[in-house]
Order: sequence, then C-alpha cells, then structure tokens
Amino acid sequence: MTNITNMPSEARVWVYQSNRLLSEAEVKEIEVLGQLFILDWAAHGASLKASFDILHNLFIVIAVDEKQAMASGCSIDKSVRFMKELEQKMNLNLFDRMQVAYRSQSEIKICKLSDFEKLASDKIVDGSTTVFNNMVSSKSAFELEWEVPLKQSWQSRVLA
Repeated sequence: MTNITNMPSEARVWVYQSNRLLSEAEVKEIEVLGQLFILDWAAHGASLKASFDILHNLFIVIAVDEKQAMASGCSIDKSVRFMKELEQKMNLNLFDRMQVAYRSQSEIKICKLSDFEKLASDKIVDGSTTVFNNMVSSKSAFELEWEVPLKQSWQSRVLA
C-alpha cells in the first residue's frame, strides 16, 4: 500500500474534503474501497502508481506518479466517478468547494464560506488561522501549501 509520503514531489494530487468528520468505521471502510480502486486504476491500460490517504478523518487525498503513466482524462473521470460513488455510499459531500476547513486550537473545524466570513468579521479567525488549501495539485505543493495561514490562502478575501 502506497501513501502520499512515498510519492515523488512532482506527483499529481487531488484533495477531497468531506462535509463532515468521518467515523473510525467509515475511515476503515473508505480505506479498503480506496485501496481496491487504486489497485485497479489505469490509464489507457497502463497501471497507475497511485496512493490513497484519509487525513484527519476529513480529507481524502489521491496522488499519482505521472512519471510511470500519465493520468488521462478517462482515468481522471474514473476517479471522479469513484469519489461520487463514495459520496452516495457513505452519505457525504466531497465536492462542495464552498466548505472551509480550519484549525481552531488543536481541533479541525468545517463551515460554509459564508459562515467563515462571519467568523472573520467577528475576529474569531484571523490572518494567522491555519486553513486547508485543497486546490493544491502536486505533492510538493501539498507539503508546502496545503496547511497555510489564512492570510496566504485563497480564502484570505474574507479578511477584507
């Protein structure tokens, strides 16, 4: 089983954030389904060297080493279909980009962007609050830019 830490820095990454924290039982079930998906995932018949991780019981991270084989449109479509099937099976929303995940002390919280704007205006969150940038697209960006201070993220517009 390969995880993201074993992928090269240029590996392509997709981060899917759940609309709620996953239970330990759900994490185990999704990990099994994810590993089965990764084992079977291919691009034009060529196996993809990929990883599947669940982080903080909230984020599903898929990475593929494109030095071995490029993730084609068809293979990317297959991964999106798999994620949509997970959504249905587990009663989740993994595609709502208007959800913000942030750290509040040692806890990770999730809220709608509109609610996050209110937290900023009420000074509950500020420029130093850690947020998760799920738009990263490579392992190196994931390592350096996934968890960032709000003032360095696309969500920083809520500070204005």
